[in-house]
Amino acid sequence: MRTTRTTRTPRARLAPRTPLKAALGLFAAAVLCLTPQAAAQPGTGSPSGTVTAEHRAAADPAYKILVFSKTAGFRHSSIDDGIAALRGLGTANNFTVDATEDAQAFTTGNLAQYKAVVFLSTTGDVLNAAQQTAFEQYIQGGGGYVGIHAAADTEYDWPFYEGLAGALFHSHPAIQSATVKVEDRAHDATAHLGGTWQRTDEWYNYRTNPRTSAHVLASLDESSYSGGNMSGDHPIAWCKDYQGGRAFYTGGGHTDESYTEPAFRRHLLGGIRWAAGMTDADCRPETGYTSLFDGSSTTGWKQAGPGGFTLADGSLTSHGGLGLLWYSAKEFTGDYSVKLDWKAAGDDNSGVFLGFPASDDPWSAVSNGYEIQIDATDAADRTTGAVYGFKSADITARDAALNPPGEWNTYELRVTGERLEVFLNGRKINDFTNTDPARSLAQGHIGIQNHGDGDEVSFRSIRVRQGGGGQEPAPRTGEVKGVNGKCLDVDGGQSADGTKVQVWTCNGSAAQRWTVGGDGSLKALGKCLDVSGGGSADGTRIQLWSCNGTGAQKWAAQSDGTVRNPQSGKCLDASGGTWNDGTAVHLWTCHTGPNQKWTLP
Repeated sequence: MRTTRTTRTPRARLAPRTPLKAALGLFAAAVLCLTPQAAAQPGTGSPSGTVTAEHRAAADPAYKILVFSKTAGFRHSSIDDGIAALRGLGTANNFTVDATEDAQAFTTGNLAQYKAVVFLSTTGDVLNAAQQTAFEQYIQGGGGYVGIHAAADTEYDWPFYEGLAGALFHSHPAIQSATVKVEDRAHDATAHLGGTWQRTDEWYNYRTNPRTSAHVLASLDESSYSGGNMSGDHPIAWCKDYQGGRAFYTGGGHTDESYTEPAFRRHLLGGIRWAAGMTDADCRPETGYTSLFDGSSTTGWKQAGPGGFTLADGSLTSHGGLGLLWYSAKEFTGDYSVKLDWKAAGDDNSGVFLGFPASDDPWSAVSNGYEIQIDATDAADRTTGAVYGFKSADITARDAALNPPGEWNTYELRVTGERLEVFLNGRKINDFTNTDPARSLAQGHIGIQNHGDGDEVSFRSIRVRQGGGGQEPAPRTGEVKGVNGKCLDVDGGQSADGTKVQVWTCNGSAAQRWTVGGDGSLKALGKCLDVSGGGSADGTRIQLWSCNGTGAQKWAAQSDGTVRNPQSGKCLDASGGTWNDGTAVHLWTCHTGPNQKWTLP
């Protein structure tokens, strides 16, 4: 938003990624303008599970996926239909499909060419030990996994795979129709769906509930069919960041007919795009949130100022203004986390307000609260992810996490006392502390802005979790760059405990892909950056070691560019005074020299 009361002249808009807004149902003929008198009325959604197109308006960069359908147990007749469907999706969406049942495709060199590997109704033990190791390294190096249906009936004795898939098959009832509850309508695999999705398939029961380790996208209403045995909490599609890679699973896809269903095909496309890194999403596990806006009713909300929001297809879309739709039913105090999904049509302006007093004047929120901005092109402290007028987002992190106009994004706004952390699609992009005694993040209301004519921003699924904690940021994976632009590197790409860690010319290999964990760890090749023996003396060896959660494996990036081991109080240091390929890193007293400056993913 702008801090003056002058009328905004809309900018020329960036072309949206998709011209299919009508297909998304955001501007259906029967819409509801949310005045305070009408705000509580339900909107008109599209039919459950409908979808009108599979194509992207602006093509993703060309990429390849591997579809693997080897079976060592039951073989699904739908595999051939699945391969054909995936090839069709690839042709329409700029990716190439290589399909195989030959496990010898699982080598380090061969897998490196693929952005994602799809396990299409595989069953039983399909990979030997060497092939499993190659696939583990592929995932740890940033690769993507898509599991379809019986991918959960695969490799029961391989713990890595169970973690990757999220849950393994237990049993199934007869094929029948069931109601799928869509829990996340921002992820590209489910954004096209309504709040429920009625479809027929073979509905798996799973040995464990993946909700604690994965982000559930959709679940089954066990009262809508016979044979569910997961005590009413029955996830059926989910996503997760896993050991440096991305994993998506859907339980659908048993029947031949699944692969001609437009909604299911679009579901698969979204899972593939996310696993391949073409789009981003918040795939952290989510529990404990209470809905403030669920897509059907705006009870408890009030419009302040001119303009308003249109309610259609479970979304609120801004029009006119400058105004604010704010949650008047409750003031939030103490620690809390707000999550919501948003989408800009182009170069549009809006924002989310926190910590403002009750008022029918939208300018009260400007003067007394804080706005987390949504705006594609503005000054650094006034663009998407900024605390408007106070602190810019980390633009590099923001750009890496941001989906383009026409696609959904998710904000988490985490308030701890007077500290505000902003997460975009699961990645932390801003960290701001209020020092103004006239304002307080820890007390006030929540609101979304309708900025003015020509600004078109939509919101879905506004929810809040009270109390401390929130969610840890999703792991970040990439190069750790140090002195002379060289990368932190595992010697020879080996993963044995005690392997030397060094600096080396950056080459994009798995030996240089590090995952920054929310627990303070730095991981490569499935193991952790470790201070030998938990030592603290200058020159103590830094090595790769099996992760054990000890202080020897905790690292904290500092504002001066150093990376410190808190247990010892000393820094990660490239040894010596000349730094060539193969120079070892070790522990050393912090001095902020060039050999102690690191850039993390």
